[in-house]
Amino acid sequence: MDLQESITNQTDVSFMIAKHVFSKEDQLLCFLKSKSIDELSSLYSHLVNNIFLDSSPNGGPRLSLANGVWTDQTLPLKPCFKQVVDNVYKAASESVDFQNKPAEVVNQINQWAKTKTNDLIKVILPPDAVNNMTRLIFVNALYFKGVWNAEFNASETKYHKFHLLNGGSVRAPFMTSKNKQYIAEFDGFKVLRLPYKQRIDTRCFYMYIILPDAHDGLPALVDKISSEPGFLNHHVPLRKVSVSKFLIPKFKITFGFEASNVLKELGLTLPFCGGGLTEMVDSLVPENLSVSEVFHKSIIEVNEEGTEATATTGFVGMLVSYSVEKPIDFVTDHPFLFLIRDEPTGAVLFIGSLMNPLAG
Repeated sequence: MDLQESITNQTDVSFMIAKHVFSKEDQLLCFLKSKSIDELSSLYSHLVNNIFLDSSPNGGPRLSLANGVWTDQTLPLKPCFKQVVDNVYKAASESVDFQNKPAEVVNQINQWAKTKTNDLIKVILPPDAVNNMTRLIFVNALYFKGVWNAEFNASETKYHKFHLLNGGSVRAPFMTSKNKQYIAEFDGFKVLRLPYKQRIDTRCFYMYIILPDAHDGLPALVDKISSEPGFLNHHVPLRKVSVSKFLIPKFKITFGFEASNVLKELGLTLPFCGGGLTEMVDSLVPENLSVSEVFHKSIIEVNEEGTEATATTGFVGMLVSYSVEKPIDFVTDHPFLFLIRDEPTGAVLFIGSLMNPLAG
């Protein structure tokens, strides 16, 4: 498996910081679809040093990736793990007093997340997430802000009906444009590829919108995407086409949840078992050291200017055909899937679904 394929197959970089260190590697590698721990380290090192670099000084999207490790002052990091934390994940590591000052640690970590996400995520850990039994916390923050290559005219934004999965509807602001767009039609769905403005950069970021034909077709479409390896690479719109009716809703989504049960259902159980974190720290009672909770929070806003998005996770050559074509409609007036990815590597930074543009 080459590096690009590895990046494309990687489903979620938010949990990378804990991937390197569990003693029973077979389960972890199977879960992550990787051959070895070294391959994972190489992949993440490439992401940190290439994909997640800020390109705003050169006129491209603003990107910020930050990893942090907080350990109780009684549990120093093992030298081998400290080397991985420093060199592979470029993570900050700090010794704190969980046992006597849990509230202060929560405030410190939340302030760190707030800074790293440009004030979008103000709270990643709830007040009761840390107590005197806490020993380790891992936090990963990813911030993205990109401007459309061709911005939408705000004066043309109008309210239209958006159909909900339950049969109801809401009226929401929709952006529009008469410019040609990267759109491809497939059996049961369409795909739109919107480019972000780039300057001097080897990366090339796009937002994809995958729109089912049926108003209630999103669940079936998600099942289809999940069951077909390499789905996105096989459904990339490579050619601009004329559009007849083109509507994209403005939206802002805030989503947060405790993710440990989801990870367990996906097959990642080792970190939550007794002794699951013993390769990270020197502990006199390693059999009791494990992950108790995983908190994830993400925000994404799409408007006429572009996209602002952030996510935080914490562990407690083509042939061109010139022909006359009928313009295509692309009206996202019902639930759809969206994602942001770097085109050269296929690395997906964010992925989500819009169920209601007014839900916020």
